[in-house]
Amino acid sequence: MSAHKQTWIEAKIFQQDELARQCIIWRNSNQKIVFTNGCFDLLHTGHLDYLAKAASLGNRLIVGLNSDASVKQLKGDERPINMESDRLLALASLLVVDAVCVFEADTPLELIRALQPDVLAKGGDYTPETVVGSTFVRQRGGQVAIIPFVEGYSTTGLIGKIRKL
Repeated sequence: MSAHKQTWIEAKIFQQDELARQCIIWRNSNQKIVFTNGCFDLLHTGHLDYLAKAASLGNRLIVGLNSDASVKQLKGDERPINMESDRLLALASLLVVDAVCVFEADTPLELIRALQPDVLAKGGDYTPETVVGSTFVRQRGGQVAIIPFVEGYSTTGLIGKIRKL
């Protein structure tokens, strides 16, 4: 029997310490690192547009993914719809995403500090001042980018639509 070979999708899923080392390699080759985070429970057009726009802000896009416990705390007991392993795989399979890392804490601040991204991207429901980690990234000379929502797309709206079926 041959040893299990990691797929290109699995190769994009990192633990925090591994990803911090990878970021050093990318930075040493002058690649601009973009970080975003979220629950990404039911991937929809709004997410895909957002991730593509975030990726266009640099050379490498990292997605910090809320753990199942974190999603439940943020969104309520009925969430997440998709468990962490499925959400990880879905994000890692996207060509615009270079790395995905789960975080357990209420916010991704510890992950942001470990990875030291050049750009911090968040959706249109934020202002640069309200993005977790914005002060840290700006103090290091980085930037905070707010990416507008695509109207008519939300996970909550999608769940409501499914419930009506």
